[in-house]
Amino acid sequence: MSNALDRGFTVLEHLAHYPQGSPLSLIATELDIPLSACHRVLVDLQRLGYVRQARKQGEYVLTTKVVSLGLGFLSSAGIVNIAEPLLERLAQTSGELVRLSIVDEDRLTFVAKAQGQRQSGLRYDPDMGMDVRLSCTSSGHAWLMTLSDERALELVSKQGFGTPAQYGPKAPTTIKALLGFLHAARVRGYAMIDEVFAPGMSAMAVPVFHRKAAIGVISIAGPRTRLTGERMHELAPALQAASAELGPISNASTLFGKPPLGKG
Repeated sequence: MSNALDRGFTVLEHLAHYPQGSPLSLIATELDIPLSACHRVLVDLQRLGYVRQARKQGEYVLTTKVVSLGLGFLSSAGIVNIAEPLLERLAQTSGELVRLSIVDEDRLTFVAKAQGQRQSGLRYDPDMGMDVRLSCTSSGHAWLMTLSDERALELVSKQGFGTPAQYGPKAPTTIKALLGFLHAARVRGYAMIDEVFAPGMSAMAVPVFHRKAAIGVISIAGPRTRLTGERMHELAPALQAASAELGPISNASTLFGKPPLGKG
């Protein structure tokens, strides 16, 4: 790492994986930063309000300041507020978890969700703010299907296929298998997975377009006992309608600057 700024962001990203906190010595060791330099970075982050100590001379943990920055940005950009009623309506129609993820250059990130009202049964509820695993999620496939095979593989190669603990038993782990999923999604017009991201779970997703560029993805996910292949085909028109409604009213230029050209 070349400078204090690099180290500061690296420490923040590292602490995001330790919600209960991490001691100075472990942070320095895992990030290969000299102990004194690591301590200076943490002192600066603490002074700025991004980090605090769980107790005196104890573990360092993130504060909510980082989260508030992201949420404030999304709120000012407007897409989450615009999408909220659409997601809620789709969640009520499907009875399952509906999520919105947004494209930001090489990343796809979950930013909003709505949960269908069910009194009992398994609920599928991943954390917001996480980057989408492109190779084995319906959201990832829905974005990649809008790109050329070459660009899609470039993004997946950059992120990696992950380890077996990070996906389901039917997840693609080779380029050929992944391209099979993407080609099938392009033919039907939406992505579908069954026990690909996680055992017992299925999901479907469609891209959201603004001026012919994919700026986000809307997905529906739930237990495969409820969200069967037949059920997903039944829900496809409602999911596609929500995407078609959201795209034209989304201010992509405010959110990301000039969007890249994509497949319309």
